[in-house]
Amino acid sequence: MTWTTPADLKKQVQKLWDRGLLLASMTGGESLFPRRLTLKGPNSRELSERFPEVRDWIGQLSAAAGPYRIEWRSVKHRVLGNNKIPAAIWIDQLSQALELIGKRRAADQFAALVELTSDKQPDLLPWLTKRPLRALELAKDWPRLLEIVGWVLKHPRPAIYLRQIDLPGVHTKLIEGDRGVLAELLDLVLPEDAIDMAHTGIGGFCRRYGFLDKPSRVRFRLLDSNLRLLPVEADQDITLTQSAFASLDLSVSKVFITENEINFLAFPEVSDAVVIFGAGYGFDNLAAATWLHEKEIYYWGDIDTHGFAILNQLRGFLPHVVSFLMDQRTLLAHRALWGSEMQPETGTLTRLNSEENALYDQLRQNHWGERVRLEQERIGFDFLREALRGI
Repeated sequence: MTWTTPADLKKQVQKLWDRGLLLASMTGGESLFPRRLTLKGPNSRELSERFPEVRDWIGQLSAAAGPYRIEWRSVKHRVLGNNKIPAAIWIDQLSQALELIGKRRAADQFAALVELTSDKQPDLLPWLTKRPLRALELAKDWPRLLEIVGWVLKHPRPAIYLRQIDLPGVHTKLIEGDRGVLAELLDLVLPEDAIDMAHTGIGGFCRRYGFLDKPSRVRFRLLDSNLRLLPVEADQDITLTQSAFASLDLSVSKVFITENEINFLAFPEVSDAVVIFGAGYGFDNLAAATWLHEKEIYYWGDIDTHGFAILNQLRGFLPHVVSFLMDQRTLLAHRALWGSEMQPETGTLTRLNSEENALYDQLRQNHWGERVRLEQERIGFDFLREALRGI
């Protein structure tokens, strides 16, 4: 039977809830009531030939009525005479819709959030209208989120770490876990001069609103035993903040960058050289080190499509970088150690030279086999030492 049942009516109202429309109507959103629900009933032939089923259908709708109002019309049956059947079904008030789908308690909780927001931060009411279901998910933390917003309003661009916000019950994990929501809220209430629009997303939260960000760091090793930054005989494995690294001007001529930590730690001694532990996609921590532009730069990554994509990105910061052990000879010499790349890069890379681009094309076109990759840590150290002799 395709006639509308009480369960169908409930589904219609549930969709309004799932879209956030019922709650939004409580904060100035679209007025939804009275609302006529979709009703599909028996046609004239079914009324004549299936009247017992029609009577049962009417009984089901009538028994469930209460949250909704039935509008009737009269029909004449050839045997049973005049009868009334549902012509339309209406929900006249929000309270009836909430009763039908069992959401009264949740709506009361949302109403409390609206009242609190109206009292503490009325400029955020449009957010509640737009994101009511998300607000319900945050109900437990909502009072503290409002306190954070209020604090930032009083202390715009505070130049402190998030951990230093001193509010009862507010902890760093709460702020960091809800940065996406807080960004939406702060954008609504802060003046334009308190927001740095150049920074977006969760990663740009601190810089967008003037908090101190956790400093990027650079880890490197001096490969020449005659060079010392620290007055100790131990291995010169050093980690500095981005700004401290940028202020250096190491007295070396060659800089190697590798993505694998073991390769970084075991990189053999090279005269007048340093090795940097890379960071995959993203080289912002090296961008401010202008002295790198005066050095020979060698990048050693995996021989796969993403390895070449990272090389391509690095050249956006250091155009003169040379790829190291990322050629066809190295790939074919380690055929027995090939692995498989899970999700290959397929885009065009504009900063590769002709030889690199040819190998990249062969990899993404499966010339050597399906999704071939050679991870850098699989390359033998005798092979590495031989390659270093040519530099």
